[in-house]
Amino acid sequence: MTRVAIVDHGAGNLVSIAQGLRRAGGDVFVTSSPADLDEADGVVLPGVGTTGAAMRRLARSGLVDPLRRFEGPLLGICVGLQLFFESSEEDDGGPGLALIEGTVRRLRGAPLLPHIGWNDVAVHPDPVFDGLGFDRDGGAPTFYFVHSFAPVPADEGVVIGTTDYGGRFVAAARSGNLVGVQFHPERSGAGGLRVLSNFVTSCREASRAA
Repeated sequence: MTRVAIVDHGAGNLVSIAQGLRRAGGDVFVTSSPADLDEADGVVLPGVGTTGAAMRRLARSGLVDPLRRFEGPLLGICVGLQLFFESSEEDDGGPGLALIEGTVRRLRGAPLLPHIGWNDVAVHPDPVFDGLGFDRDGGAPTFYFVHSFAPVPADEGVVIGTTDYGGRFVAAARSGNLVGVQFHPERSGAGGLRVLSNFVTSCREASRAA
C-alpha cells in the first residue's frame, strides 16, 4: 500500500482529505510527529486560516525542517500551498517554508473577500490534472475556493493553473515533487477526487522508483 501522511497542524479539513485519499487507494494516516514523515511515500500539507498561525503550529510540532527535507511527493492545499513560499504579506512578511521562491499576496481587484465558491481553473499539462474531465462546453474544470490570498511565484514557470476573480491569480503550482493547489480538492466533487487520486499515483510511482 502507498503510505500517505496528512500533516495535522491544527487547521485543515482532515477527515474529507483522508477519505478522498483512501478512495484513491492510499494507506492514509494523520500525524503531527516529524518521525512519521520518514515512513510516508507522500505527504499532504493542508491548511485553513493564516500562514503565520500555520507556521507557528508547524514550528511547535517540530515539523518545519522535516517538511523542508522531505524528498517525496508533497501536496499543499490552500494555506498548505501558500506555506511553500518564502513569505506572506498576510502576516506582515512572515516567513513560510521557502520551498519555492516567491511570496503570498492579498487578491488584487477581487470584488469581495474572502473569495468563496466555485471557479474555473485554466490548467496546464501536469500529472496532478491527468484524466480530469472538462465541462460540456469544453471549458476549464471547476474547483471550490475559500481564501483571500494567493501565491506570487518569482518564476512563472512553476505555475500550472490559474483562475480569474477580479484578476488572474495562481491556483496551482509545481516545483519538482512539490505540487500545491489553492482550491480545496476535498470539497470539489469528482474533479477534486481526481486530483487526490493523481497525487496518490505519484506517491506510488515515487515509492517504486526509490
